[in-house]
Amino acid sequence: MDAKNKEAENKNSKEELSFLEHLEELRWRVIYSIIGIVVGAIFCAIFIEFIIEGILLKPATENQVILQNLKPFGQIFLYFEVAIMCGIIISIPNIFYQIWKFISPALRQKERKYIFAIVLFSSLCFITGILFAYFLMLPLVLNFAAAFGTDAIKNEFAIDEYMSIVLSVMLGAALIFEMPMVSFFLSKLGILTPQMMRKYRRHSLIGILLLSALLSPGTDPISQIVLAIPLVFLYEISIIVSKYSQKKSEDA
Repeated sequence: MDAKNKEAENKNSKEELSFLEHLEELRWRVIYSIIGIVVGAIFCAIFIEFIIEGILLKPATENQVILQNLKPFGQIFLYFEVAIMCGIIISIPNIFYQIWKFISPALRQKERKYIFAIVLFSSLCFITGILFAYFLMLPLVLNFAAAFGTDAIKNEFAIDEYMSIVLSVMLGAALIFEMPMVSFFLSKLGILTPQMMRKYRRHSLIGILLLSALLSPGTDPISQIVLAIPLVFLYEISIIVSKYSQKKSEDA
């Protein structure tokens, strides 16, 4: 009995050590991600004037949207917010890398060699979502918002609300474009299958329309359709990715 108890205690201590090691690994991955964000934010702070005036305010200028600051230190806080958000965006490859490095011990040896490709593809999806929102969604939304209403009321927007819309739309679209990678990961875990996605395709189309209506910042149907179309394509791509992931798992 004593030998069995000692063996059970050793097993529990090993499991506890393994759990603590996972926590330690998670802590360092979070630290590395934060370091990347800080470095990215500092880099963006150096070029903050160009980022704000040449990039973020450009959709407002092109659509003749009048912006105004209504708070005494509004522009100071705006600069900090933009620097941090842009720091997150440019450090997204590092964030994805840290996430996949933390997950990698649960992967097979053959699967670990694809981490770099997965990080690259995830980053490309994220950046594609940002570009899609910037060049297609924002002009439609701002043009609609600026032109809507009677001429008796002048449409002017607070700078903090405008920037909140711009950043939320860009980050929201970027996360949506990660759908293929989410499909890949869920398929690896066995939670999602291409057969399931094909079976519920019609239900998913209804869900996509509802999701585009919720995520679209404008109430006009144009911006909702613009967001819904790539969601449909991403869903079909996710089916292919799920099938590829399932096939790889079966071969392994």
